[in-house]
This record gives sequence, structure tokens and C-alpha cells, in this order.
Amino acid sequence: MTVINHFISGVETAGNGTDTKPVYNPATGAVTGELRLANRDDLDSTVAIAKKASETWGDVSLAKRTAVLFKFRELVASHVDELAALITAEHGKVLSDAKGEIGRGLEVIEFACGIPTLLKGEYSDQASTGIDVFSFREPVGVVAGIIPFNFPVMVPLWMAPMAIATGNAFILKPSHRVPSAAMLLAKLFKEAGLPDGVFQVLHGDREVVSGLLTHPDIDAISFVGSTPVAKHINEVGTAHGKRVQALGGAKNHAIILPDADLDNAADHVAAAAFGSAGQRCMAISVAVAVGDAADLLVKKVEERALAIKVKNGTEADADMGPVISPESKAFITKTVTEAEQAGAAMVVDGRDLVVPGHEEGFWVGPTVIDHVQTEMCAYTEEIFGPVLVVVRVEDLDEGIKLINANPYGNGTAIFTSSGAAARKFQRSVDVGMIGINVPLPVPVAYYSFGGWKASLFGDKHIYGPEGVSFYTRGKVITSRWPEANHASGASYNFPSN
Repeated sequence: MTVINHFISGVETAGNGTDTKPVYNPATGAVTGELRLANRDDLDSTVAIAKKASETWGDVSLAKRTAVLFKFRELVASHVDELAALITAEHGKVLSDAKGEIGRGLEVIEFACGIPTLLKGEYSDQASTGIDVFSFREPVGVVAGIIPFNFPVMVPLWMAPMAIATGNAFILKPSHRVPSAAMLLAKLFKEAGLPDGVFQVLHGDREVVSGLLTHPDIDAISFVGSTPVAKHINEVGTAHGKRVQALGGAKNHAIILPDADLDNAADHVAAAAFGSAGQRCMAISVAVAVGDAADLLVKKVEERALAIKVKNGTEADADMGPVISPESKAFITKTVTEAEQAGAAMVVDGRDLVVPGHEEGFWVGPTVIDHVQTEMCAYTEEIFGPVLVVVRVEDLDEGIKLINANPYGNGTAIFTSSGAAARKFQRSVDVGMIGINVPLPVPVAYYSFGGWKASLFGDKHIYGPEGVSFYTRGKVITSRWPEANHASGASYNFPSN
């Protein structure tokens, strides 16, 4: 059994905490590791090291910072197979999917390598006689990143390269379910030449999270997770004077119009619903079938769901792996059962799936539920599993109204051949990220990722230009260099031009 430690001040260490948690392989149900949890002393020492490191790292030249990031990017790219194996072993997603998330993380590292152009300020010569005004941005100091289980590499790479490129120190608190990939990232940062203390990994439970939210030397919090926790993170963090970006949950809808290519729509809706066993905040969990599209769409999605190969993610032909835990499986099963009892139609039922040779794994098969009503738990809850619910509406206007009434506003999509319908949709929905004939509208690295409403707390999205803004603070300087023996022009009046 592997023992997973912390990474503090450039070295792997057991820390002072005595509590541990088991780490599972979801495909087999076996305990594969023992994770050491930090105590308050570990937290305080880690933050103190980060604070000291931030004071010097923020003064390092942009050229040297980017040199480290370029090297880190090459190291991550050369360790894709190793990182993917760690993800699959602890998360369960198939290897190709794990490699895909690493690829999206690499894009953000590449964006962060351009930090010299992203941190350029502005300059106004002769704003008033003999007076110049200019601006620049400085790092906030020490940033804590608290991440979910579903993207053990991509989400840290959405945060840490941006924070580090802009001159901050970064403390990563991974999910206790998927801790190993974070440790490899820490070692790759060190190999890339990052000074000790600028990137650290601290494992822990609620005590550590609470400590990060309230510690006086933590300046900013980046969080991705469920909406209730995101709301709590934002409230507690901001109450303690911290800058917070907290990305919450989702209930992502895809509207399918009768004029859409229904084979194309079914392909993409099925992939977006069942990829990674539906454990994505950008998964399509609601298919909004408009008018005559409904019956044929449901039939086509059913065919695709039944064809999905659910296996151990290490198998070459696997399309989908297990869910993360027995608790997750139980919640998914309970929610599907309640929908069935409330009158929804079971099209594909994955509740009793057994994978031969992996009977102790945490398996739920692709599930499709038709004729779902908006008051059903299958619609109101973020199931976070391989469940697609189908809601039928009469027209596009009803579909838009349905989406806007939902408390979440993370991502949405429309499948249509009508440019007019697509344009109406993109301008009318109260959602932060929109796909047009694209099921997973995750923005590329030079835009920013984030939703609206209950999917985001705080005013800055993650990575991209808003990520640069979040991890820095602006300064504006008004400068005058009077000539010797020149009248100052000082006045008791409020200064003006």
C-alpha cells in the first residue's frame, strides 16, 4: 500500500498530523493507498513558508518566471502517461479521458508562459502639465487552491501556473480521493527550477480547509466544487478579507431542435452525458427535446448508451469507468429510483450494472430517463453521474425559459441548423458558457472559464485574462519630476487638470 505524504518547502514530508484516510481504486473497490492528513501545525508552517517564498518570487523577473514555466510545460508533456495512470487508478476515468484533461491543463500552462505580455500596464504621458500617469499589476501574495476529485490535474493547472506566473506562492489542497497526481506535479515544478515554497501540496480534511479560509496570511482562494461548498468558501473567505473565486455546481442543458442533425446531436449529447461517468461540471445532464425531435432523439441516444463499453479505465477499448465512491453510487441510484417512482420513463437503466472481474467496483451504467418533470429530483439535483434526463418542450422559447428558470448557469448548448435560432439562444440564455453544435463549451485557455448564478461565487472566472486579474492587484502611479527651483504649483483646492 502506498503512503501519500505532503509536499512542503520542496520536499515530500509526512508532516505532524496523525490522521489518515484510505485511497481507493473505484474500479476494484480496493484500498490502494493511505493519505496523511495535515494538522494545524502543518498548515501554519506551510503558510509561513509560502509567505516567505512569495516575498522573493514576486520580485523575480518575468523572464525567469516564464523560463520555469516553459520547463514545467515540457516536463508535464513528457509525463502524460504517468499522470494519466495516476488519475485512472484513483478516479476511475479511462486513460484517454485522463490524457485529455492533461492536454487542457497544458493549454493553460502555455497561456501562462505569455505572462510578460499579459502583465503590461498602461502609460499616459503629460496627463497634466509635467505629470505622467501609469499603471502596473502586482501579485496578491499567497494563494490557496482547493480542488475537486473529478479533474486531479486539469483544475490545479487551471490555477497554479496562472498564480505562479503572476508572482504568487500557491498551496494546493487536493481532494482526498485523488491525491497522487498533485504530488507528481509538485515534483515536476521543483525539477523545472521553481524555488522551494512557491508550490506546495497540503492534504487534509475540513480542518485544513477551514484553516486556509481563515488564516491571516492567505490572500486569495481559488475553489472548484459543489455549489453549497462554493457558497460557504466565498462567505467565509471574504469575511476574513480574502479574494475568492469559487466555482460551483451545474445542471447543464442541451436544446435539440427538430432541424438539427439528430445523429450528430445524439453522438455529442451521449458523449457529454456519459464521458467520465458524467462526473464533470460541464457534463450535459439534461436533453431538452423540442417538438418532433423528441422521439427520434431519445431512440438514437438509447442506441448510443447501450453501446458504451463500461470497463476498468485501463482497458484499451473502455469508453467509461466507474463512479468515484460507494456514496456516489448510492446517491445516483436513489435519485434515479425516485424519478422512476414519480412517473418518469426508464429508457436505459444502469443501476444494476456488474462488470465481470470487478464486482466490488463502484459501477453505474449509462442511464437515460425520458418524460422527466422539473419538480423531480432527477432534474433539480446535480446528480454527478452517468444519467441523462430528457425534458420535452414545444418550442425554443419554452426551452430558453426552462434553462433560465434553473438556479445554475454554468454551461449550455444548442443543436440546430438555424443561425437565427442559435443567435436567439446565445443572446437569451442566462448562462456563462454556451456551445452551438458543441456539447462541452469549455473555453480555450486565452478566454476564461466560469458560469453565472449559483455556478459562480465571486466576480472573476478562472484562467485566461480574468485569471490574470484575479491573481494580481492594480496600482496606478501619478508621477511628477519638477525642475530645480521651479514653482511647485501646489494648491489647497482639490487637484485637477
